[in-house]
Amino acid sequence: MPIIKSAKKRVKQTRKATVRNARTKRSLRDSLKLFSKKPTASAKSKAESNLDKAAKKGLVHKNKVARKKRQLAAAAKKAGVKPTTAKKATTKPAAKKAPAKKPAAKKPTAKKTAKK
Repeated sequence: MPIIKSAKKRVKQTRKATVRNARTKRSLRDSLKLFSKKPTASAKSKAESNLDKAAKKGLVHKNKVARKKRQLAAAAKKAGVKPTTAKKATTKPAAKKAPAKKPAAKKPTAKKTAKK
């Protein structure tokens, strides 16, 4: 058991991270198995999403994620799953700005007259 305060904190953090990582890995495995049993477009997108999350958190190497996504795409194509079309971001033309107006001149403040 750690004695130093920072070591105690590290144990707590590690315990939390272990639970979080296990949850992420479990959801990744489940989604990959679900796709392999019944390949659909939604199952494929869910699996790819979980792969990306695992890579972002450092649980799976980014090259392995790329390889798995490529394998998913090949399996989907072989199974005849229609590819999902990604929504293209529509870029709007920049709105023309109105010419800048000069700020209104401030009125001088009224001077107070002191009584004598």
